[in-house]
Amino acid sequence: MCFYKRFIKPFIFLHKDTAFYNSGSPFQGQIINSRKPLIMGVLNVTPDSFFAGSRAEDDDILLMKASAMLEQGADILDVGACSTRPGSLPPSESQERQGLTHALQVLKTHFPAVLLSADTYRASVAEAAILAGASIINDVSGGTMDSAMFDLIAKSKATYVLMHIQGTPQSMQINPQYGNVCNEVLAYFKERIHILKKQEVSDIIIDPGFGFGKTIEHNYQLLSHLELFHQLDLPILCGFSRKGMVHKVLGTDADHALNGTTVLNTIAALKGSAILRVHDVREAAEVRTLLAVMHKARVES
Repeated sequence: MCFYKRFIKPFIFLHKDTAFYNSGSPFQGQIINSRKPLIMGVLNVTPDSFFAGSRAEDDDILLMKASAMLEQGADILDVGACSTRPGSLPPSESQERQGLTHALQVLKTHFPAVLLSADTYRASVAEAAILAGASIINDVSGGTMDSAMFDLIAKSKATYVLMHIQGTPQSMQINPQYGNVCNEVLAYFKERIHILKKQEVSDIIIDPGFGFGKTIEHNYQLLSHLELFHQLDLPILCGFSRKGMVHKVLGTDADHALNGTTVLNTIAALKGSAILRVHDVREAAEVRTLLAVMHKARVES
């Protein structure tokens, strides 16, 4: 017996309010902004993702978790079948493709209105994911780990999450170094965006890559200067959820990092993040609701 409720939610990406640092950014031909950030719920169909609470190792669990996320306020479901935690070893390409496409097909069948994102850095897997129902490709490597990725995005017209990483998941946390992390990440985005736009890719979301080839200090420098990236005039996605930059500072672990995650999500939303990528949708939705009330009160006062 399946432990889920059929749930279909319409997705509206055109918000009337203006953003904090810019007037809005393109996303799937419409405008989104940071006053009402979208919430991306994380679902992993791999047994070795860093946070056990995100794992969905069979269809019933996958559907139960997806239904709960949608009911709690998720706008996007981000599905991954290849762990990118520090030091992780990837599955074979065929294993990742099979696991990811099956999960996407199951979700699309039961939640046909859902906006699905595929978390992969392999172009062939991304292509299969798009055919299985994904509208967004969330590439932790920004096209650096598979040279065919940008061509695939250009051909498919999928929305592309361009993330920054230094190194690979296997090496990224081995003594990452920068002269100035904010300037170097910004320069990376400018260079990669230029290449994408030359290939007529227009739906781009940027992700500074918190925890991907950065020390804790680097992560907090990026968060402190998040508004720097608004000059790119693209939506910013932030993913802090239960990461080391939360629990290592607090002296706990991923299982006890929800409160710290919510704090960082609030800061990111105040600084103009348009998408919050989270394991815990309800708490992120509460951040969005409370900030919206605050902004309304400020406007009316």
